[in-house]
Amino acid sequence: MRHPALITGLCLALSAPLAMAAAPPKADKPAAASAATPAATPAVDPQAVAALESMGKYLRSLKDFTVHADTTIELVTDDSQKLQFPGTVDYKVRAPDKLQLDMQTDRKSRQLFYDGKSLTVYGPKAKYYATVDAPPTIREMLGSVEQTYGIEMPLADLFLWGTDQAPTSALKSATLVGPARIDGTVTNQYAFRQEGVDWQVWIEQGSRPLPRRLVITTTDDPAQPQYASTLTWNTAAGLKDSAFTFTPPKDAHRIQMVAVDAVAVEEKSP
Repeated sequence: MRHPALITGLCLALSAPLAMAAAPPKADKPAAASAATPAATPAVDPQAVAALESMGKYLRSLKDFTVHADTTIELVTDDSQKLQFPGTVDYKVRAPDKLQLDMQTDRKSRQLFYDGKSLTVYGPKAKYYATVDAPPTIREMLGSVEQTYGIEMPLADLFLWGTDQAPTSALKSATLVGPARIDGTVTNQYAFRQEGVDWQVWIEQGSRPLPRRLVITTTDDPAQPQYASTLTWNTAAGLKDSAFTFTPPKDAHRIQMVAVDAVAVEEKSP
């Protein structure tokens, strides 16, 4: 049996990022209604933006934590039927340069180990893994692996909020919906809108403004599929170096992680 050449075989098929994409054209309103009612401009509530910035600042202050996410990914078939796939995402993080990810769904099982020097992606079911050199911080690693290898990390926004990589200037609308309980935790629910995506976040009230739930709706797809995640945090995990070190099982096989540019060239070749 031929071993796969690409880490695509282990690919981390991931959560929808807060993408910036062109929204589909809206249906024209009747002429009379258009003349009588001018188009409303979505409001950006400064308090909602401030809450998002406070959450980002708090996330960036965390140095040693774990977060468990119960997730639901919605896919749409060619005949427009929506299907939902539940799963879990578990992160172990020691900022700024160590991260371990375990992602489980009914269809896929993926693990990722990052120790500040190298990145390893492992598929426990197929028992294939690939290791490459990586930049020295989590933020740099996230951008590098997406650009070079096309790997989008699930819930990557947890590591980008509160930085210049998640500017609030991109918001078209920002609104406080109201208080809500998520697994017994009192939160405030906020709704935001950007080009091509609507998203909601439930932020814990009090001195720990942690995101407790996230719902993302892709609006530049007529089917408007959603991604939802409920988050459970341990902000003082006491993680050891061994948590971020990959030791391949005896029956595991190492394969090559190929850059997306190389894949494109290979696909174009006769």
